[in-house]
Amino acid sequence: MASRPIVPTQNRGGDALNGKAKQKAGIIEGNNRRALIDVTNRGVVAKPQPINRPVTRSFCAQLLAKAQDTVNENNQKQIAVVVDGPIGGNEDRAVQKKVTVKPKPEVVIVISPEERKVTVKPKPEVVIEISPETKADKSDIRRQARESSSRKKNVHTTTYILTARSKLACGITNKPKDIVMDIDAADANNQLAAVEYVEDIYKYYKLTENSSRAHDYMATQHEINEKMRGILVDWLIEVHNKFELMPETLYLTIHIVDRYLAGRAVSKKILQLVGMSAMLIASKYEEIWAPEVNDFVTIADNAYSREQVLAMEKLILGKLEWSLTVPTSYVFLGRYIKAAVSDQKMENMVFFLAELGLMHYELITYSPSMIAASAVYAARCTLNRNPLWDETLKCHTGFSESQLQDCAKLLVKFHSMVTESNLQTVYRKYSNVVRGAVSLITPAKILLA
Repeated sequence: MASRPIVPTQNRGGDALNGKAKQKAGIIEGNNRRALIDVTNRGVVAKPQPINRPVTRSFCAQLLAKAQDTVNENNQKQIAVVVDGPIGGNEDRAVQKKVTVKPKPEVVIVISPEERKVTVKPKPEVVIEISPETKADKSDIRRQARESSSRKKNVHTTTYILTARSKLACGITNKPKDIVMDIDAADANNQLAAVEYVEDIYKYYKLTENSSRAHDYMATQHEINEKMRGILVDWLIEVHNKFELMPETLYLTIHIVDRYLAGRAVSKKILQLVGMSAMLIASKYEEIWAPEVNDFVTIADNAYSREQVLAMEKLILGKLEWSLTVPTSYVFLGRYIKAAVSDQKMENMVFFLAELGLMHYELITYSPSMIAASAVYAARCTLNRNPLWDETLKCHTGFSESQLQDCAKLLVKFHSMVTESNLQTVYRKYSNVVRGAVSLITPAKILLA
């Protein structure tokens, strides 16, 4: 506890001073002491005020006892207790007591001769500032907690262990799934690729392909059969190659022929006329410079007149209700070849198998998207590409490897029989070195077994 400061006593030679000298010295008439200096304004002499009653030693002891109690509770911060008045009789001294308490709002008790009141300063706002070091410490604590929790040993139940062992014994393991590759990333700046809409476009194709697909119609045809249809398709592929038309034109031509034959029975005499008119319609729809009617009449060795070709064209369009915007196998082939990340050899093999499928009526029961996906799968099996089917192809085609087995086996079967068939147009077309001579490659033995 700090000792009480001793205030030197004032000069009491009051009798030797006259009245004016007493006023200059600050001595009040009728009182024999000088006014104390105000503690809040050091160096400024407070104006003398009349004293109502003296401060006794007992009252000062109470204040000191109260301050001592505060010291016992909080032993960190200082509280100043100032008694601004006489202590005992006429002694002219000041008493100041300082103690240490916890950091709380500073309380200053001032006892003036006028009011003898306790003044409490307003409570200051407490601002807690978190420094970057404090934040770093907290983040380190959290990181250490996570690391300690991750280092804890995983406790597995008996059921979990037995189930894991059973899966391992049966060959069922949780292998990580293959990542689906973004096949449109390279075409992000190509406006013709329509990257923003390509997924929605192919979803729409998958939804509408069955509504425009031809069903099995040979049971309703009395004069034509599957073999005659194969001869017609083989001739149309040769004409298509002769005119150097777009691939889209060929696939749309076969689609128009099948849809018309599925809705109307025809005689074998006009079957070739149906094929000619169908190719004329497809050429007008797909080509920039479509062949003229006379070109088709000439290539058919004048078997039909110009008027007959135009009349059949009108009948076909009326039967199809002018609905020509349909998803053919070629529409899906372009997308699936892109998903397979194919090189030129792979691409030629896919088109070779797809055109073999056009010639055979057995594939009429399969949707265009499945035929296209099966052609890609059969081509990968033929060229021994690994893996044969991945998550990217499954995602973009919508077919698993098991779903494509039947259709792919038919395509490989047609490939193995192409050299023995009388219809050699597709075989000769893809035996050319320009197309990689892919028809000469040995068929996929894995699908023939």
